[in-house]
Amino acid sequence: MKCLIFHSAGESHGPQLSGFLQGLPSGLAIDLERIDADLAERQKGFGRGGRMKIEHDKCILTSGVRHGLTLGTPIAFSIENRDWANWQSVMGASPEGPAPANPREVELTAPRTVPRPGHADLAGAQKYDFGDLRNVLERASARETAVRVAAGAFARIFLTCFGVESACHVVRIGAANLQPRVLTVAEIRTATVDSDVRCVDPGVSDAMRDEIRAAAAAADTVGGIVEVVVSGLIPGLGNHIQWDTKLDGRLAQALMSVPSVKAVEIGDGFGQASRRGSAVHDEIYYDSRREQGQSGFYRKTNRAGGLEGGLTNGADLVVRAAAKPISTLNKPLGSVDIRTKESKPAFVERSDICCIPAAAVVCEAMVLLVLADAYLEAFGGGAMQDVLARFREYTARLDRFGH
Repeated sequence: MKCLIFHSAGESHGPQLSGFLQGLPSGLAIDLERIDADLAERQKGFGRGGRMKIEHDKCILTSGVRHGLTLGTPIAFSIENRDWANWQSVMGASPEGPAPANPREVELTAPRTVPRPGHADLAGAQKYDFGDLRNVLERASARETAVRVAAGAFARIFLTCFGVESACHVVRIGAANLQPRVLTVAEIRTATVDSDVRCVDPGVSDAMRDEIRAAAAAADTVGGIVEVVVSGLIPGLGNHIQWDTKLDGRLAQALMSVPSVKAVEIGDGFGQASRRGSAVHDEIYYDSRREQGQSGFYRKTNRAGGLEGGLTNGADLVVRAAAKPISTLNKPLGSVDIRTKESKPAFVERSDICCIPAAAVVCEAMVLLVLADAYLEAFGGGAMQDVLARFREYTARLDRFGH
């Protein structure tokens, strides 16, 4: 059963996005500047569209925190859409909203009836019996991921109390690919701080920008692969006893829910399918001088990506997500008008050329939410002091393991 419950609400061009987070214990110090910093990271990236010049996302707390500390009650928060003033006639909730103020709003109020290949437009309209695709696309938009990043920032604050740190980076955009390498959280943070494609290698970063420029020149879009690394995890998070308790499965589901993500890999993942077991599995060693909570057991390699049998093994968690190119193309693909059944080019909605640097931030947030849930599952209590006491008891037991 999930211990940390997260839900979001809101449309891309509605007045705001809303988030609901239940399960964090009382007494956790919340730093809104830290949350807003994560939101700002999501808005960065070479190849982003014009909307990033409009929105400056801020987390507005409406419940669950008093005087900077969580109350143990549900946390509700919102992120305003600054472009709402220009969309009230299009997205207003009342039966008769304000009249369109300009030709652009008149055009936007017209029903969208030609779905984009690769988007939720058509299937969503069929499911809910909509004649206007905007009823689907507004919620299916990746704008919703701003709420995920804010929720992930709450999870980050919680996990920091247990010595858990994380970082994300881009390993591929189009044909530009970072060669496989082992990177620590600190190395990723240092190397990507000034990179607008969130890549650790300046040369590969240049090639990634070239991929994005070439896609833009062709009125096309381009996808890629991101990696999230998490350090400081204790052995034993997750479970091996049921299919839906395995941590690798929970991580995969969370990452696959991110818009555009089509594949997830943990550790060496797909590469292990073509090798023999002797070249895949991480041999186990023991050193009594290892740091507290690691029980002395360790591995010199981490091909498993920190997970074995559905549980963390104490090594860094390494997970990658592959994201397809964005579905909105400035040179649209062929489609069919849902009303007339005529062949037409798909409609064009404001969009990015490449979302991969932002997708890395969103994927990191989703990983943090899953890990925070796993820590609450293992050590949960009503107050932070109770959770930390149970955590210290467990790490002490790890130190005594086998004696």
